[in-house]
Amino acid sequence: MDRNVIIALVLSTLLLFGYEALVLGPKRAAYLEAQEKAQAIAAEQMDPADAGETFLPGTERSLSREQALAEGTARLPIETPTLSGSVNLEGLLFDDLILKTYRATLAADSPPIVLLSPRTATTPQFMRAGLSIGGVSDRTARWQAPEGAVLTPKTPVIVTRQEGDIQYRATLAVDEQFMFRVTYEVTNGSGETVVAQPYGAAYQRGIPADLQNFMILFEGPIGVVDHRLMDRKYKKLLSGGGIEDRGSGGWVGITDKYWLSAAIPPQDTPFKAELDVTDGAIPLFRASYLLETQSIAPGATIRTEAYLYGGSKEVEVLRMYQDQLGIDRFVWAVDWGHFSFLTRPIFGILAFFEGLTGNWGVAILLLTLVIKAVLFPLANMSYKSMAGMKKVQPELMKIRERYTDDKTKQQQEMMALYKKHKINPAAGCLPVLAQMPIFYALYKTLFVTIELRHEPFLYIPDLSEQDPTSVFNLFGLLPFDPTTVPLIGSFLGIGILPLLMGAAMFVQLKLNPPPPDPTQRMIFGLMPLIFMFIFAPFAAGLVLYWFWNTFLSVIQQYIIMKRQGADVDILGNIKQSFGKAPQANDNKA
Repeated sequence: MDRNVIIALVLSTLLLFGYEALVLGPKRAAYLEAQEKAQAIAAEQMDPADAGETFLPGTERSLSREQALAEGTARLPIETPTLSGSVNLEGLLFDDLILKTYRATLAADSPPIVLLSPRTATTPQFMRAGLSIGGVSDRTARWQAPEGAVLTPKTPVIVTRQEGDIQYRATLAVDEQFMFRVTYEVTNGSGETVVAQPYGAAYQRGIPADLQNFMILFEGPIGVVDHRLMDRKYKKLLSGGGIEDRGSGGWVGITDKYWLSAAIPPQDTPFKAELDVTDGAIPLFRASYLLETQSIAPGATIRTEAYLYGGSKEVEVLRMYQDQLGIDRFVWAVDWGHFSFLTRPIFGILAFFEGLTGNWGVAILLLTLVIKAVLFPLANMSYKSMAGMKKVQPELMKIRERYTDDKTKQQQEMMALYKKHKINPAAGCLPVLAQMPIFYALYKTLFVTIELRHEPFLYIPDLSEQDPTSVFNLFGLLPFDPTTVPLIGSFLGIGILPLLMGAAMFVQLKLNPPPPDPTQRMIFGLMPLIFMFIFAPFAAGLVLYWFWNTFLSVIQQYIIMKRQGADVDILGNIKQSFGKAPQANDNKA
């Protein structure tokens, strides 16, 4: 790897690596801790059933989740292979949902993920699909469920209520994944026409305590309307106000890195979608939709249906609902980013290889082979150029010595030499420059997709987290965790993978003689060590990719340079790096 390649690599990755090491690393531990025990929030609570929300009795309190669930409100239990919880029969609010198949950490005693909590709890998130009649909100409506009823995939539950001459009937159903269906039937028993308006919403009170707040990740209210994505981060809603859109087809919800709560209207009906926040000491964030009003004549019955989603953002699950229910762009709940034209295919290839091998780590290795094959023409051109540079190295040294005091003439003679031998010195940068968008897209993919969360590979328990070993505690022999050291802890997690990556980079550098300038020689010699520290906090899956890619590049570069007739003396170059000149017979033909 010549000087141009190193410069291109450093300039292309410095910002990304620095942000990961200095910002993301220190936040990661705090996020995991907050995920298991959310920070308490004490403030007023606003009920979000309609646009003119008012305070509800008792919501000035801020209770623990257990206390909020133990209050006297009637509830309908939920039990599925993936979910447990209950529906609050006051307002038909989905405010108690636990994801049984996911845990906060890999620890044996780690609790399952809590997605939804009651509105009087300290960290509430909830959702509903409602129906207002005559402009009167149903947020305090009390529904009746059959005694002993439990909502399961095989047992839908019908709940009812009567308001004057208006009879309400709601059928609640749930599948074996994360989707609820709410079907309303309203019969007008009065002598006058009434107006009904269906709506749906997902709510978050306060900024979540476990908010990661990473530049690379979107968290907050989100939606799709008529193929258009709309989203606003929490702080942007607070500072800039809400947004709205109108159309047919789409959904609205609250999302974070791995989880989503969403309200989904009928896909063939026009609606208004809105992402907004209420005023108050503790803001209430809302992603909602509002359908057009429907008139119910005396004696008539209307029927309306909506879906509510509460679960993980598994790509295949989202795509299944997108296809089966016709939900517009539901897979956009995953934050594919501006490089979606790369992140989506990369994930698709990874998922394909994981399906073949049963392991995401092996899938990353196979993906690397695919990327190397795609970039082979550029790499071949680059390594041929490097071989040519190596062959004319003695002539370059003579030019530098001859025109030491005339840099202009020196550059002119060097360019003439390159032209004579048909060498493009910039060609060495091409594979690196072409690979940087792919590297970023893979970084993004590993960061935002839940599929690699808690997935093992060899000794690594979780490919989405950093290598758990560290050379600074002798790979676990010493009873302390170097990553807990204040300020610099994230740099000290240099495990087996970062070490292998550094070793591969070191060998790649030694495919060419070190530069004659002592300063450049020192900088290039330190590059593998610097990159080991920089990569230490990265997800193990990403470090695995970079090591394997570098290892394959070493083999590829060595073969191509040998075929071009270049003298590749790795051991001799290593000796020169440490100030030892190679023996004269080391380079004999």
